[in-house]
Amino acid sequence: MTAASSLPGHPFITYQSGELYVEQVRLSELARTHGTPLFVYSKAAMLSALGAYQRGFAGRKAHICYAMKANSTLGVLQVFAQAGCGFDIVSGGELARVLAAGGDPAKVIFSGVGKTRAEMQQALQAGIGCFNVESTAELEVLNEVAESMGEKACVSLRVNPNVDPKTHPYISTGLKGNKFGVAHEQAVHIYLHAARLPGLKVVGIDCHIGSQITEMTPYLDAMDRVLDLVTQIEAAGVPIHHIDFGGGLGINYNGDTPPEADALWAQLLAKLDARGFGDRQLMIEPGRSLVGNAGVCLSEVLYLKPGEQKNFCIIDAAMNDLPRPAMYQAYHHITPVQPRIGTGDVFDVVGPICESGDWIGRDRSLNVQPGDVLAVLSAGAYCMSMSSNYNTRGRAAEILVDGDQVHLIRERESVFDTFQLEHLPV
Repeated sequence: MTAASSLPGHPFITYQSGELYVEQVRLSELARTHGTPLFVYSKAAMLSALGAYQRGFAGRKAHICYAMKANSTLGVLQVFAQAGCGFDIVSGGELARVLAAGGDPAKVIFSGVGKTRAEMQQALQAGIGCFNVESTAELEVLNEVAESMGEKACVSLRVNPNVDPKTHPYISTGLKGNKFGVAHEQAVHIYLHAARLPGLKVVGIDCHIGSQITEMTPYLDAMDRVLDLVTQIEAAGVPIHHIDFGGGLGINYNGDTPPEADALWAQLLAKLDARGFGDRQLMIEPGRSLVGNAGVCLSEVLYLKPGEQKNFCIIDAAMNDLPRPAMYQAYHHITPVQPRIGTGDVFDVVGPICESGDWIGRDRSLNVQPGDVLAVLSAGAYCMSMSSNYNTRGRAAEILVDGDQVHLIRERESVFDTFQLEHLPV
């Protein structure tokens, strides 16, 4: 066997003797055995990405809470739970998944702008670590719920620092026009109000400015603004026990050059130390950067359709499986599992869904024929977790690879599965 050749940004996805592998497993074999579309995740890639954060925080008081909205499959959650991670959740359903995967509820942070009373009760009964509260109205409802249960809810306020993360507007969350968090200028007043509510215990401050961030500067700017606030809040008499800097670090989709997690945190920790906050308890909530480049989606080429203006490569994966291109005009590298010799042609890679927005890649040079299998890379985050049953398509199966071991962590949905909860009226 010839030496393995890894793909940029994907050290655990390699070509070996003309075949694409994840760790020690041939993807062509997985496609034959389990069918397509098929998501395949590398456990080693996840733990390697987590390791960069763990190295960055060595010797510090820090909790890493995986932002599970990126990928909430139980088999993925178990990897991070067994590695000692906590979890950042945004719904009661996600809390149920954490518990089903063996996660520690005391290491759970509950974020999100629209928590219901039922979700608050569920979280308090489970004994979660902290609520990240995003409005005064939410504070008051949480206080009522906690008092009615004889509990005291630990809270931090998510503060909107009005920092531009320089990312796609749909995944920017820290500007004044975004729906998230409380205004920086109102934060001290709201903290004083929270401290007076008998059902709450103020424990921290939270900030999250967006997703797929590829520069250090927005993080450094946001940290300065948060630390300024901590000084003001504590001067007003409300102690802040932990500082939560959220997540949002990007990955390499198409030549992107985000900093490595340990390099980013070396800079951020230096700033914390310089400002006298180096001994504080820290919380972070990475998602995409832990799972994004750990996953691929395998898809079979169905038809090649030449046209006057475009050539189309029609595959069996679609926007219901891989929604990011349709939603964000996002780029995913696409590569054959078993490359052919030659140059091929330029195609738009599209799915079978009845929407013009159902595209996976534009203007891709591919040498393929019907029956070939393509790997859509960087598919570990915001693909399966955002997938749907549009056009009555069952959701794909999922595989976790650990060395040469293959684990089926989600079975493929059948057509019956997609309508088994429906009822005819007569």
